[in-house]
Amino acid sequence: MRHQRYLLGILVAATLLPATEALAQAKAGAYPTRPIRMVVPFAPGGASDFVGRIIQPRLIELLGQQVVVDNRAGAAGNIGVEVATRATPDGYTFLLGNIGTMAINPSIFPKFPVRPLRDLVASTQLVDVPGALVVHPSVPVKSVKEFIDHVKANPNKLNFGSPGAGSANRLEMEIFMLGTGTRMVHVPYKGGAGPAITGLVGGEVQTMFVTFSSAVNFVKAGRLRALGVVAPERVPALPDVPTMREQGFKDMVIGSWQGIFVPKGTPRGVVRKLFEAGVKTMQHPDVIKRLSDGGVSVVVSRSPEEFTKFWKSENDRFAKVIKEAGIPTE
Repeated sequence: MRHQRYLLGILVAATLLPATEALAQAKAGAYPTRPIRMVVPFAPGGASDFVGRIIQPRLIELLGQQVVVDNRAGAAGNIGVEVATRATPDGYTFLLGNIGTMAINPSIFPKFPVRPLRDLVASTQLVDVPGALVVHPSVPVKSVKEFIDHVKANPNKLNFGSPGAGSANRLEMEIFMLGTGTRMVHVPYKGGAGPAITGLVGGEVQTMFVTFSSAVNFVKAGRLRALGVVAPERVPALPDVPTMREQGFKDMVIGSWQGIFVPKGTPRGVVRKLFEAGVKTMQHPDVIKRLSDGGVSVVVSRSPEEFTKFWKSENDRFAKVIKEAGIPTE
């Protein structure tokens, strides 16, 4: 009997060992111990993918594990958001969310089953990406004023592209048209800014508001023309392009911030470790330079709590804008 109890004790101890070891690892801060997935809710070629690919190598160094970029495009970023939200809350999947998916979509898609503020946890902001009003070279204008006059003379004859019905890009153009009394035809693209920019460069659409990093190389190559930057100040990558504010649009300073989010239930220690890795990544000189060359500014949070507060305020801000502008919801 004593021998049987001894064997039983060994079996129980063996059964509990993995859980005990996992708990010990968690207490010791051993996370991560296997590869991590970074969900980018847009196709390659857009601002989110641009940022994700630049921070990936530095995150690998800091976390000591592979960080795999997983592009999950579609539904204005909602598909990627749902993928990240449904993941196991253990820190091995995080979302590179942006202003569109995290602050605008909740008001545009009120029936979408995932509610970011309810189902995700904020870790840190990483960047702020200025926007730009760009046109295809075939449009005979060189300033915002000339563009307004041209559109007024050709109502509903120009097409404007966007990464989707609920995207920040579409919202910016709706606000612009309301403020200028102009009308154009909306052409949404699936997959994010990348496909939309491809359509603009190819002449399928004539104009759009786009994240600066997605358009800067095309502008430098003469394949697109930038009329105004949506930012408080001019962007060093294209210093000759005036801001929208300089051209009389004082309220058009919307940037496309991006940050790290994890599923609700992720341990606090893991959220904190991702916060620390994110902040250290954005301090690396090579990361700063590569982002700056693409027109992207580094902006990090002082804490996960600060980022959460900012995130909630952005949801409130855009809910009000969408309601006042009469933007249709889905």
